[in-house]
Amino acid sequence: MTTKKHFLNSTTKEIIFQVVLNIILFLFFSFDRNEPQIPEFKIVAFINYALGALVINFVLLPRFFYRKKYLHFFFYVSIMIAIIIAIEELVLEQIYYPDTRGKYFHGIIYCLLDVMPVITILAGFKFAWDASKKQMEVDELRVSVRDSELQFLKSQINPHFLFNNLNNLYSYAIMQSPKTPSIILELSSVLRYMLYDCKEKFVALSKEIEHLKNFTKLNELQIEERGTVSITTIMAQSNFKIAPLILNVFIENAFKHSTASQSEDIKIKINLVIDENGALEFNCSNTFLPLGNTESLSKGIGLQNVKKRLQLLYPDAHHLQIDESNNYYDVSLKMQLKTV
Repeated sequence: MTTKKHFLNSTTKEIIFQVVLNIILFLFFSFDRNEPQIPEFKIVAFINYALGALVINFVLLPRFFYRKKYLHFFFYVSIMIAIIIAIEELVLEQIYYPDTRGKYFHGIIYCLLDVMPVITILAGFKFAWDASKKQMEVDELRVSVRDSELQFLKSQINPHFLFNNLNNLYSYAIMQSPKTPSIILELSSVLRYMLYDCKEKFVALSKEIEHLKNFTKLNELQIEERGTVSITTIMAQSNFKIAPLILNVFIENAFKHSTASQSEDIKIKINLVIDENGALEFNCSNTFLPLGNTESLSKGIGLQNVKKRLQLLYPDAHHLQIDESNNYYDVSLKMQLKTV
């Protein structure tokens, strides 16, 4: 229904444009300061030109030119122009000027100079209109593909996160740990945010920070007494928006790197600072031991995913730097956020 309405609106606009263009061109074609009244011959002659242009614009252009059948197009355009000239010379001039212009042929060059400017202008504007319309369709398609790609990237929630937390939850439930209700509540909050609150391209910064804290608490269950985890957030202003789940991957990778290579002395530190101008600075560092199973973690799909999303959503407004040194894996991300 929406597509049909859009098509009707586009068609209506083009009809109005063509009518206005023909009126303006007719007035220009017929204007003569020495003859204030417009003779009937000029009206009929212009209608002859306009009808010929109508055939070229709405039959020959789409059927031949836009299908790259250029020889066919120019052949039929030549025939169409010959028909226009023939109607004017053999019919219209014989009716309106039988004793003067109708008695002799002025020559093909003279006739072409009379006909071609009007035909060229009408056909040129039609070609420009179609090109503009096609470019708009390409832009809409590009936006649609971009939005679909972003939606796909955003929807790739790592199943390991869910499985790990369900296993942890199961273990705490078996031990009848008093932490079980709070774990269920935090897991429910994280999943609700991921599945329902992240449908928009950008979400409120305060919601994203709350989610990151819950997400970090859940991942912290993997460490227990084997190390320390800290998360610090400083927010000068809260009226900003951020792409949802854009920071999750870095936090998740920090826990992966540490827990996959260390059994103790794990250290994960997360800092998030947003100034009053919306400049976000995110730092996440974690300890790890350079074992074989950690090399693949830094090249995972999640990291490629978030880099792609950053390129699409913040093409000229982010800087990502990832360093590995002294058994520390450091992520530094700077972004310019958008206001609500």
